[in-house]
Amino acid sequence: MDIIKDTDFTDERSLFQGKNLQIDNCTFQIGESPLKESENIDIKNSCFKYKYPLWYSKNITVESSVFETMARSGIWYTENVKVSDCTVKAPKLFRRCKRVSVQNLTLEDAKETLYFCEKVNLENIVVNNGDYFGMNSISVKAKNIIINGNYCFDGGDNISVKDSIINSKDAFWNCENVYLENCKIDGEFFGWNSKNIYLKNCEISSHQGFCYMENIKLENCTITGGDLLFEYCKNIDAEVLSALESVKNPISGTIRSKGIVSLILDDKDINQKKLKFIKL
Repeated sequence: MDIIKDTDFTDERSLFQGKNLQIDNCTFQIGESPLKESENIDIKNSCFKYKYPLWYSKNITVESSVFETMARSGIWYTENVKVSDCTVKAPKLFRRCKRVSVQNLTLEDAKETLYFCEKVNLENIVVNNGDYFGMNSISVKAKNIIINGNYCFDGGDNISVKDSIINSKDAFWNCENVYLENCKIDGEFFGWNSKNIYLKNCEISSHQGFCYMENIKLENCTITGGDLLFEYCKNIDAEVLSALESVKNPISGTIRSKGIVSLILDDKDINQKKLKFIKL
């Protein structure tokens, strides 16, 4: 591989179609799309200061580097990319990427980050200001992440999150095939319009959560501050090791809990024979 070291770049598309490069201690100043259409690029100890640094690229690693605030929309339409131990100040970092690995970093402004991506691995990540983080992404595996920002993973499919903290209103809306284990979830209206959702060993606080869902399983979970839960939910299999403030008009399934303070069944079209409520 060719080595490029200790260099400042200021031109637009300064390394356009670069291939087989090791980039070390370089700064990409004002000048859009410096590495557009690049391939087989290893980047270390470098700084991106302007827009669109890695678009339509393949086989990229970025390590111990900085994406400054104006390096927005940084990695789009790129395949096989790994970003680790970096400082990321810019929003909209990933969009329509495939085979993405992100490790050991904080996304300081994660608005609209990780949109429409496929085959994503996240580990040891902090997501701040992360409204709509992970929207419409497919096949995501995440471990030890913290998300601060609303509407995360809207429209996602095949998502696994373990050992994580999710502070997000409207988290996991319109999703399919989601598995959450050992997670703490705090946010109103969790999971609406989603199907095939499995939570294990989770702590949840959600006003009017788990509504309009299908095939929802909770195992060894607690729900605090939860009211008007499970409205128009089908095929519920819930084991909740706490009392529920209120449950409203579930359609079918079984809810096992420490008790339900207020059970609201006022929709005459619901066949209550399809419901079971068991006190643990």
